[in-house]
Amino acid sequence: MDAREMKIKAAEAALTHVENGMRLGIGTGSTAEEFVRLLAEKVAGGFRVEGVPTSERTARLCVELGVPLKSLDELPELDLTVDGADEIDASLRLVKGGGGALLREKIVAAASDRVIVIADETKLVETLGRFPLPIEVNPFGLVSTRIAIERKAARLGLTGSLTLRQSGDGEFTTDGGHYIIDASFGRIPDADALSSELNSIPGVVEHGLFLNMASLAIIAGPAGARTLQANR
Repeated sequence: MDAREMKIKAAEAALTHVENGMRLGIGTGSTAEEFVRLLAEKVAGGFRVEGVPTSERTARLCVELGVPLKSLDELPELDLTVDGADEIDASLRLVKGGGGALLREKIVAAASDRVIVIADETKLVETLGRFPLPIEVNPFGLVSTRIAIERKAARLGLTGSLTLRQSGDGEFTTDGGHYIIDASFGRIPDADALSSELNSIPGVVEHGLFLNMASLAIIAGPAGARTLQANR
């Protein structure tokens, strides 16, 4: 089973949790896109959902495939969000933001009764931090914000490169008009403390630590998909 086949298996399993008439948050990324394709097939057969996309990229795919969409202002409370992740630990704490949609992903997740994460087994980690942590920042005061991130991280014993994400010939810009700093801290032993420190920096808009948000993870591997409950 190749990587795409594993993503499809996870998406298929997640779709069994989606009920007719649900208000659904729809995630961003390659695994979430497989979910959208499968969802669109059900919608074409008469299945009813109202979706809130977490990115312009996801919105375009949903429109192309015929999945009905609303804004989060129109549907401020959601039944379920299905999204991917860049890392998942045993407590279902996540690192997200590799696709650059972390702010909207977190807002949509927070508005949902339940969050199901879908991923292949390469995303499982013992401790978060193998994947560089995306930190969404305001372009204004970028240098000051970067220095503040370095200092806050150092207090927690974290070091590593802080790289401003690039796209083409310039800085990568999120749907909200912000930049992303990818922080290669390595192992993050206290994700809660790092989350609090980053939240205290005015120039940090949001970060990719999604803590205590996922209720279920569907992990696909060569043997098929399995479900993990939060170990909290």
